[in-house]
Amino acid sequence: MYPTDLTQTQWQFIKKALYFDDRKRKYDLIVIWNAISYLVKTGCQWQRLPHDFPKWQLVYYYYSKWSNLEIFDLLLSKLREKV
Repeated sequence: MYPTDLTQTQWQFIKKALYFDDRKRKYDLIVIWNAISYLVKTGCQWQRLPHDFPKWQLVYYYYSKWSNLEIFDLLLSKLREKV
């Protein structure tokens, strides 16, 4: 567990706000989200992502997909509404 990992409460808010489904995946989306948080906070290179996260290519795939869909902006908007 890393200091950048989400709590279950935080993850439940994100999951609900962004309408993530519960379908079966090889890696749970919280693990992907935690990997992205780790990268953003530490500033490490994609290839230097610790090995207990999924492969960096998979994490980058989700990051790129969510960036193109403006998921991060939507989440910030939902957080502002809540506050």
